[in-house]
Amino acid sequence: MRWERGRRSDNVVDARGRGGMRLGGGRGLGLGGIAVVVVIGLLMGQDPLTILGNVLNQGVQQGAPVQEQQAPAANDPQSEFVRAVLGDTEDTWRALFQAAGKQYQDPKLILFSGGVNSACGFADAAVGPFYCPGDRQVYLDLSFFREMETRFSAAGDFAQAYVIAHEVGHHVQTLLGVSAKVNAARQRGERVEGDNGLLVRQELQADCLAGVWAHHAQQRLNWLEPGDLEEALNAANAIGDDRLQKQSRGTVMPDSFTHGTSAQRVRWFKAGFDSGQPGRCDTFQAKAL
Repeated sequence: MRWERGRRSDNVVDARGRGGMRLGGGRGLGLGGIAVVVVIGLLMGQDPLTILGNVLNQGVQQGAPVQEQQAPAANDPQSEFVRAVLGDTEDTWRALFQAAGKQYQDPKLILFSGGVNSACGFADAAVGPFYCPGDRQVYLDLSFFREMETRFSAAGDFAQAYVIAHEVGHHVQTLLGVSAKVNAARQRGERVEGDNGLLVRQELQADCLAGVWAHHAQQRLNWLEPGDLEEALNAANAIGDDRLQKQSRGTVMPDSFTHGTSAQRVRWFKAGFDSGQPGRCDTFQAKAL
């Protein structure tokens, strides 16, 4: 991937070495509240951060801007890579929103190491990359990319770009009101987890939106090299619910799915990549995922 061709974003905040700092605004949850949500999420087989984010999306005002921002070091290729990918997601979604008569609002991307406090509560590196709708920021510990290679056998720069674009896809969903609708269904008492549930549909749509970005990025920059697309598809395949559950539990429990199967994640990323059209990403109306 010739990522050097990408425009560098100014919305990356390098907070590595400042573990535990509160980088998002808003009230957040107390430690007791966070603990309860985490326990409930684990018992229900759901991602606790997803629950935290959806809860706070309704009750927390958008966080204040990060007051202390540091540009990533000029000699740090990893942060430069992140800035290039984020910058191109900005270019893509600004153009697509404008074409639809809307205005895109860039998210911040926080680079952290070890742990970080957001408007969705505290998270450590084991959680992996996440998007917090409470402060509309993406959080990324770069050590996750090493874990992708060693644990998931999903190496490659375009695989890493897919991960970033997926989290940005959740930001797009927040701007379009999708996340709020999923949260409203939860508040009405509807079951949102499971292999055909709203959480899976939300995650698969984010995969598709990542594919839409990849399509337009390639059209604009022609930065993909042989094998790059396969890297992204391999990453999507490696982090399907069925594969992860099989690895960790030895069995697959569809009732606890939150992100979709490996085959579904690959299929929806390809749907976005092949079409380049956000309208092809309506997983909520799809009869078959």
